[in-house]
Formats: sequence, C-alpha cells, structure tokens
Amino acid sequence: VFLSGCSAYCPVVICPGFGNDMVDYDTPLGQSSEVGLRSVLGRRGFDLDAVSTVPVKRGDWVRVAGGLIDPGFYRGDARPSGPGYGWYVDRLKREVDLAYEAGGGEERVMLIGHSAGGWLARAAMSDGTWRTEEDGTVVKTSDRVRCLVTLGAIHKVPEDASTCVTRGCLKYTDESYPGAFLGKDGIKYITVGGAAVTGDNRKEQDLASEADELYAVRGEGSAARVAFTSYLAVSGDGNRIGDGVVPLEWTKLEGATNIQLEGVVHSINEAGTTIPTDQWYGSEGVIDRWMPTVLEMTQLKKGPMRMLSPLAPLQESLSKLLKEVTKQ
Repeated sequence: VFLSGCSAYCPVVICPGFGNDMVDYDTPLGQSSEVGLRSVLGRRGFDLDAVSTVPVKRGDWVRVAGGLIDPGFYRGDARPSGPGYGWYVDRLKREVDLAYEAGGGEERVMLIGHSAGGWLARAAMSDGTWRTEEDGTVVKTSDRVRCLVTLGAIHKVPEDASTCVTRGCLKYTDESYPGAFLGKDGIKYITVGGAAVTGDNRKEQDLASEADELYAVRGEGSAARVAFTSYLAVSGDGNRIGDGVVPLEWTKLEGATNIQLEGVVHSINEAGTTIPTDQWYGSEGVIDRWMPTVLEMTQLKKGPMRMLSPLAPLQESLSKLLKEVTKQ
C-alpha cells in the first residue's frame, strides 16, 4: 500500500520504443501485468480503460527496412512520413483519435513516448495540424494532445548527422519542429532522461551485476562498454553519461521541462539482455520521480492524497463487473 498524490483523469497513449512490442508495457518479459507501465499508471489514478498503447508488435519494426525503397534514405533526407516510419506515425495518430473519442472528446490525450517513440510522437504532432477533414475543417494537434512526455528518447542526431540510422527522419523532425515546438499552442513537453551509466570502452572492468557477467561471457565487457557503443552511435561520443542506451544530453529538448534521474536505465531489461530491471523509467519505484511534475504542469492533479493498494485496478474492474451484473 502506498500514497497516491492524485486522481488523474485523461486518456494516455504509450508510444513504444524501437524494437519494443506493446506487450512490454503491459506484461514486460512475461512478468505479471502488475509490473507493467499500464498498471503502474493505474495505481496513480489513471483509468486503465483509458490507457492504451500504439499497436506495435516486435516484428513490425522490420518495416523500417521499407525505407530502402525511398531515395531519401540514401541521400540522408528521408522523412518520418515515408515508408520507413510512416506506418508507425499513422498508427500513433489513429490510436490518439480512438483514445480521444472513447473519452467522449472531453479530455485531450497524454502521450508517453518511450525511446524512439518520443521523437516519432513529435513527428506525428507535426506542425500543429493534426489533420484536415474532407469539408476543409482543420483539426489542430492541440485539440487532441494535452502533453508529450518522453522517456529516454533520442531528440537529436549524432554530431555527424550522416551517421544517423534514421537516415534523415530524426533530423527532419528536429529541424522542422524544434524543441517544445507546440508549446505556443498550449501543449506541454516534459523529457525524462537517466544518468545511470557512463560509457567506458575499456575491456578490463569490475563486473558489478548479473548483466555485466553476461556481457563478459559474450565478449562485450560490461554495461559501461555496451553503453559506450550505444552512446557512440547515438551521439558520436561514447564517453557520455546516460541511461545505458541514450546519452542524457540527447534526451533533452529546448523549451521543455527536462528531468534528470540518477540511476535510471533505458528500458524494461538490461540493455541487450532479457534480464528484467525495476530501475527503468516506467517502473513502480521510478515513476513518482517524474509523474508529479507532469501532473502539475498539465493541471491534472484532482483530489486529495489517498491510499491505494496494488490491487486497486483489480478491485475497480470487479466493481464495474458487479454493477453490470446487477443491471441484468
């Protein structure tokens, strides 16, 4: 049992990171759903029925290879709406529309973009035009989106932009919609970045964890050495500090509220392994280090402090079921 700071009423759409599956935010690595980000949000007052994830399967990411048919891929000026990532952007926007409509159009959506899901959410939010209806009516992004929260997202290209694996898509997004681009329309931007691992390319290092031992067996050295390789690819400098995958400075956006979390790692697993971790952005012990800021900025804090049990979501579901049975 723990304290919950509020009841937060708005739809939430989780945007999976590159290589992630929607199940990773529900039953990560086959663990109980109580461990997943959705349940963690439920215990903070969000309605589980209004928390959804962009429908992405792990195998869907092979579609990024579709960028190979795009001439822009070879020139390094591909766009996120193209064959490489356009499928993801389309699904994200469709999920936001569904979430908004399911709520009766009364509450705008909170986007939580994990890893690549962060910059892809920025691409979907675009220049502020969500879509244009057949009758010419313009639906603004701010009509659908309340805020964007990014967790360990890559928000800028490497120092040598020609080495960016998105082949221009990230560069286009960051140059076309820089920083907290739609802040002028009332959309809040909050970035969350971890400072857990400093990249170190030395082969001989102390093995401090189970993951380190696995890396050593595989010839990768240690978590610090794995981080060095990742930081080098993301930023051009492997000797940075970050969440083990993304350097801290690359998670920040100008004009956004940028939150730095010591000791927090990138994802549900130790990088490159199937070893679960409870130190990632969306875990039970970490979310309260950034969610209060989100709720404060978006004015979603509703109601006094209250005690919640980890079984609260189940109790709520049973209550709804009982009401339905009673009606019959």
